[in-house]
Amino acid sequence: MPRAAREKSNTGIYHVILRGHNRQVIFKDEEDATRFLHTLKKYQEPGDYLVYAYCLMSNHLHLLLKEEKEELGIIMRRVGASYVYWYNWKYERCGHLFQDRFKSEAVEDDQYFLTVLRYIHQNPVKAGLVKEPGDYKWSSYNELIGNPEIAHTDYILSYFNSNREIAINEFKAFHHTIENASCLEIDEKKKYKDDEAEKIIKKLCNVSSCTEIKAAEKAERDMYLKVLKEKGISTRQIARLTGVARGAILKA
Repeated sequence: MPRAAREKSNTGIYHVILRGHNRQVIFKDEEDATRFLHTLKKYQEPGDYLVYAYCLMSNHLHLLLKEEKEELGIIMRRVGASYVYWYNWKYERCGHLFQDRFKSEAVEDDQYFLTVLRYIHQNPVKAGLVKEPGDYKWSSYNELIGNPEIAHTDYILSYFNSNREIAINEFKAFHHTIENASCLEIDEKKKYKDDEAEKIIKKLCNVSSCTEIKAAEKAERDMYLKVLKEKGISTRQIARLTGVARGAILKA
């Protein structure tokens, strides 16, 4: 069956999700995340697109951007191909890194624009990785209230107030309001039976026994725990199957 055509945005603004092939990790360390953001910034000028918000998770990412000179598909292929070339070189691998086709939705009005903006920045909070949006290093939240690097800061803050200081305070307050909005999702959420979760843990963490995670070095263990949380396995279930204390999982 042929793929359905992408919904075209009249505003040129899209919420985009790009995820790892077979849900594999696409950002293993800080260097990887830094490299992707460098790539995103590098191609803004030739691609003539604007980035409003972003959030990098371990096995997927969210973007809120506006196409101008080039259409969305070309933008994502250029950015993705450049990052994959570098990633494969670094890890001495070959083949696909990203799922073949990114997901996108059109953002047609101001109200939904703000809904998606908040949804993207609250992603790590809802995944249980941090308590506050500002605690997460790999999103545009702190960039928008601090020193802009990639995100179109002035445009975002103009939604809240013409006075920058007031706008930043209102921006923060807006992001502390929890809204269960219906936005484009990375995947349907589901509950796993213990045997299903055990198989997922072994595959994603490349271990023969779930309890091996408890004995891993802290940095490696924390990376695994983040991946499992993003996969949708509950904190309680991870603790039960791996032996890692619940508090350690939440801190990770």
